[in-house]
Amino acid sequence: MDGVSTAQPQRHLQQTGRPTAPVTFLKGHGTENDFVIVPDPDNDLDLSPQDVARLCDRRAGIGADGVLHVVRSAAHPEARRYADRAEWFMDYRNADGSVAEMCGNGVRVFARYLQHAGHAGPGELAVATRGGVKRVHIAKGTADDPDGGDITVHMGRALLPEESVTVTVDGRSWPARHVDMGNPHAVAFVDDLDHAGQLYSAPACAPAAVYPHGVNVEFVVDRGERHVAMRVHERGSGETRSCGTGACAVAVAAARRDGADPSVTGLPVTYTVDLPGGRLVITERPDGEIEMTGPAVIVAEGHIGAALLVRSETTDG
Repeated sequence: MDGVSTAQPQRHLQQTGRPTAPVTFLKGHGTENDFVIVPDPDNDLDLSPQDVARLCDRRAGIGADGVLHVVRSAAHPEARRYADRAEWFMDYRNADGSVAEMCGNGVRVFARYLQHAGHAGPGELAVATRGGVKRVHIAKGTADDPDGGDITVHMGRALLPEESVTVTVDGRSWPARHVDMGNPHAVAFVDDLDHAGQLYSAPACAPAAVYPHGVNVEFVVDRGERHVAMRVHERGSGETRSCGTGACAVAVAAARRDGADPSVTGLPVTYTVDLPGGRLVITERPDGEIEMTGPAVIVAEGHIGAALLVRSETTDG
């Protein structure tokens, strides 16, 4: 039977009554997309959706956009098939507790944690995710900050469906480019980022049938040659400080608008993308592979407090 042996049951992050042992955590961010990191090499913890939501709560918990559960691939039933290619598995959870396949900013922070913990050094690294094995490169830091080098993640290829899309905010409309990075994006070029409005609610996209499950919408302005700035509404979340797949979609859309297609020219194309939370550099290779480069920072570490480690009977149901 695939899964955890019944002879050694998993330890819940929270248990009814008194916690059995303290649980270590770290906090990190990539261009202000922030995460709670829970090291658990042997997959001893059973992270429920309620656990994750409580950890990510910005008032009653640690606060984050998601949780990076750090597990050896060989110890996790969803990642064992990758164990010969990637020692570590990023078991990523959204802030509401739901499971997600991938997070571009999260992979960079995950790799930074592995470096911080001595499990990886500068150079090449493979990270298993539910979206497959991602190749990562950790650049060398400086003498003053040896763990501070940028991190590059190979994000896969973009698809460019031909549907014509229109984005509308406050009665103003723009044509948008549909870019699929494994999740859907509508990229609109505007004269001023303020034209995107408040972005708490989703901009209208037409025709609606193109995005039956919702869409991430990017608004983009030019800052210089192959240099753009963006704001993004992420479906289900509203405006966020950073979106890795969104930055990749923006770079691809900008390149096509500017007449640059690496598959035609045989030359890589690189765009600098400024987000509210920082800067990412996106390169599209002639084979279609997209590389995302940016910072990742560990900002704190400690133990999860007893108030979070007590699970009420009403929460457990």
